[in-house]
Amino acid sequence: MKQNSKKIVIVGGGIAGLCAAVYALKCGYQVEVLEMHDMAGGLAMSWCRGPYTFETCLHWLVGSSPNGEFHAQWQEVFDIERLTFVNLEEFVRIEAESGDGLSIYTNVDRLETELLRRAPQDAVAIRDLTRSIRSLGKFRMLDPSGGLAGNWLNMLRDLPVFPLLGKLSKMSGKDYGSRFADPLLKSFFSTGDVGRLSAIAMVLSLAWMNTGNAGYCIGGSQAMIRLIEEKLSELGGKIRFKARVERILVENDTAVGVQLSGGETVMGDWVISAADGHATIFDLLEGKYVDAATRKMYDEKELFASYLQISLGVALDLKHLPPMSTYVLESPVLLDPGNEIKHIGFRFFHFDPTFAPLGKTAVTSVLPTRNFKYWTALRDNNLAAYRAEKRRIADVVIALLERRVPGVRGAVEIVDVSTPATVFRYTGNWKGTMEGWLVEPGAGFKPLPNTLPGLKGFVMAGQWVMPGGGLPSGPMTARPAVKAICKHDHVPFDVHSEHVEKPEPVAV
Repeated sequence: MKQNSKKIVIVGGGIAGLCAAVYALKCGYQVEVLEMHDMAGGLAMSWCRGPYTFETCLHWLVGSSPNGEFHAQWQEVFDIERLTFVNLEEFVRIEAESGDGLSIYTNVDRLETELLRRAPQDAVAIRDLTRSIRSLGKFRMLDPSGGLAGNWLNMLRDLPVFPLLGKLSKMSGKDYGSRFADPLLKSFFSTGDVGRLSAIAMVLSLAWMNTGNAGYCIGGSQAMIRLIEEKLSELGGKIRFKARVERILVENDTAVGVQLSGGETVMGDWVISAADGHATIFDLLEGKYVDAATRKMYDEKELFASYLQISLGVALDLKHLPPMSTYVLESPVLLDPGNEIKHIGFRFFHFDPTFAPLGKTAVTSVLPTRNFKYWTALRDNNLAAYRAEKRRIADVVIALLERRVPGVRGAVEIVDVSTPATVFRYTGNWKGTMEGWLVEPGAGFKPLPNTLPGLKGFVMAGQWVMPGGGLPSGPMTARPAVKAICKHDHVPFDVHSEHVEKPEPVAV
């Protein structure tokens, strides 16, 4: 594939921006990615503190199996075969302070046996759940860039599960959980944002785990991000760090480039924003291309919560613990003003040897909150109080972990606390949300418009285009964005091209 003379400027070096860059490069475009942080990934992030690495994104990756759903899409943007995946036997263990516990296994047969043993009174609902998991293992997601012509075969194949998809998509997790009498099983579907989400999200995730197509990649999300960066570089793309975009330049209602915070301009034939949706529309474009539907969406549509993450480097081998646990608290704990937590989750990364020295364990706890303004105002106006609150919450979390793992407090070597203010500083994500738009019951996973009314030369990609967010939203929104650009420019959309001819150096 020869390079054409057109250039695409991409705002944001997260998963969507990197995928868009790879697709565009394969189609012959010149590409420059502008990332405000000093490393790529956005919300797909992990970081080092001493000898420990802490992950904030990846729980599992849909497409981890070579024969599984979405694997081929990942192959389009990076060499996924170079990742090492582990498929965990136990997804999560839910435990009450009384010592009562429930294991949610990834294998559906084992899960069914465990649930029936524990809650025979829920046999009808349990068998309906496991039957749904088995059925949805055959489901194939539609390609947002394919249209009817490109998706008819999948739609034909999925006809038998359409009634099930319709039923689950209209129920919330809380409604689905209400079918169970067992309190721990009920809480699995009802806690936090899982309870607000469409029930299809959790059941479909369990289906992918059952088929071995939702593995965790060793090295976490950054292992994956580095491979996409490498592909971008191989194809001749350019990514600039600490390049904060302040304004999208528009001439005659056409995006022609961007202006950086230092005043530098970067011109292009197209601008793709894979950055925060609210900032893109209302700040970088000054709200000039907003119709009533877009304004209503940003005013009213519900977001995933923001979060605090408490990360601990523990000088203990915790392999005896499940990879993820949720503890149901007898007494709620105050997180921030008006926000008490009744459950606390921990991830024990003993299954990733790259995250801690031998015999030690990286541990994280993510605490959801919608008090974004409280945390940002506290950091901006009273840094000492902000740091004190971080220490208080870390101490609370360590104390709660101590109840399950006696002696852990004395083994804690590293404590790191991030807040919604941290999320916003490093990613610019509106209100510090972890995944953008929450998929509410009845809303479905249909992509939102990736263009703005009256503005040419501009496309959006990322979680603000695909409700539900997650890593797959990267290629799922980047692909149609670049495909639309190619169609406009009469350029073949060739995602399998690997050898782009780089321009010859010009003699001076």
